[in-house]
Amino acid sequence: MKSGGSLSIWFFIGLSLLVNGALICGTGIYELVHPPENQVVLYSLHAPIWWGGVLLLLGAFFCYRFSPSRERAANAGRA
Repeated sequence: MKSGGSLSIWFFIGLSLLVNGALICGTGIYELVHPPENQVVLYSLHAPIWWGGVLLLLGAFFCYRFSPSRERAANAGRA
């Protein structure tokens, strides 16, 4: 195990956004296929799909931007 290294907190925030976005978007897709018996007023907007997708994309961006392997490569170029 490597000692003395650190990981960016933004990478873990990205992982959290990615997982939550996938869960919310998956729930929205499930509700689209199996509509609830009592629909809310703005059901036709499919908010879970949109917000889940936004969180998914934002999480993917943070995971890519602050990935440990990418930071390692950037630090190797500086040395």
